[in-house]
Amino acid sequence: MARKTRKSKRCSSHICKLQRPKPKASGTSGGSRRLNVRVKTARGRKLSSTRWLQRQLNDPYVIAAREQGLRSRAAFKLSEIDDKYKLLKPGRCVVDLGAAPGGWSQIACQRVRCGDRGGGQVIAIDINEIEPIPGVITMQLDFDEAQAPARIKALLPEGGADVVLSDMAAPATGHKKTDHLRVMGLCELALDFAYDVLAPGGHFLAKVLQGGTERALLASMKRHFKAVHHVKPRASRADSAELYVLAMGFRGLSHQGAYHQDYEPSQSV
Repeated sequence: MARKTRKSKRCSSHICKLQRPKPKASGTSGGSRRLNVRVKTARGRKLSSTRWLQRQLNDPYVIAAREQGLRSRAAFKLSEIDDKYKLLKPGRCVVDLGAAPGGWSQIACQRVRCGDRGGGQVIAIDINEIEPIPGVITMQLDFDEAQAPARIKALLPEGGADVVLSDMAAPATGHKKTDHLRVMGLCELALDFAYDVLAPGGHFLAKVLQGGTERALLASMKRHFKAVHHVKPRASRADSAELYVLAMGFRGLSHQGAYHQDYEPSQSV
């Protein structure tokens, strides 16, 4: 009698839900728990690199991403934000800036149902090459180039984009003020692009750093969107300065009425 083969639990459906990492069990009885992986300092490897590697090997989100076939732990960040704010509905068009290696694009593709009848579209852009993702349009492109926005717009449907995501980040210098300004510069570029391509009612999500969004940029968002939040998903490391600004309900640039909503820069999803 032929033995039945078990189907893989790896997420392949457009509508599957992520399995978030479970907290480690305490004690030695009543269940199993992961053993921490310890990394020895190798010749030529800095202590900081060894610590980073050890943190990666023991990070529950990194482990869960690998087990579920996701490109990066960042997939859980977008998943948590979307679970609360419902940005990625079936049929929507999404532009993912700074997409490599592709974790956000995987989640967006699943939730807008790329490839299904009546499904949506995801366009992933990065200065680095992105390995192909089924159902996703990928483009290796420096978003800072003058022709970049026009090249992306050429791929959009007539109605424009429904969601613009930006996880772009400049290489860290170690100088907090410099790093903050560089990340905010990328956020401003992404927002200018969002203003140009978003359909009415569209949403914008971008990475910033602790300290929040610059006042002028935040004031602009509040004028042109119905609601603005700062969010820090649980999947974002607690010791990281990483934060996201979320602007929802694009009013259009012709709308002059300002909408001000109270928020806390450390608000969690």
